[in-house]
Amino acid sequence: MSKPISALDGASFQGFAKVEDVGLRGMITIRGDLASAGIKKAATAATGLDLPGQREVKLSGENALAWMSPDELLALVPYADVDKKIAAIDKALKGKHYLAVNVSDARAVFRVSGTGAREVIAKLSPVDMSAEAFGVGRIRRTRMAQVPAAFWIDADGAITVICFRSVAEYVFNLLKGAAAKGSEVHHLA
Repeated sequence: MSKPISALDGASFQGFAKVEDVGLRGMITIRGDLASAGIKKAATAATGLDLPGQREVKLSGENALAWMSPDELLALVPYADVDKKIAAIDKALKGKHYLAVNVSDARAVFRVSGTGAREVIAKLSPVDMSAEAFGVGRIRRTRMAQVPAAFWIDADGAITVICFRSVAEYVFNLLKGAAAKGSEVHHLA
């Protein structure tokens, strides 16, 4: 069996913001009735985090729980823990209508950090990235240039970006171009 690696195997770029492939992240898509006690309990047990509200993400260390749509959550856990987390979700929701799927290897995760991180994302997506409009604990699922992506801001001001693995190199190059020195537009200054 081959050893798993992230989409771009740790690639990074330093411009007026730093862009880096964060490596392997465990990701579980959980679909079902988010108002049901079973889904809430299973998602909370898998991550140790409270259920997020609409367009919110809860964060703690390597774990995150993100609202993706009215019937979908994305649970982020350590990569090595995904199978046991899904087994626990399956056990907790046996007989219920739900879906829990390992999407870890189908996604790529990038981190954009530094004082220009918001500007990088603002250049690529139709989201108001001002601190007043988009703060810690908020998530957007939108387009980044021509591809779907989701992103949120961590407590330290860095932005986590998730996209499909098949477009990882394209997204990394978009982020690099937007973070290149000399391309600042000071949109958020």
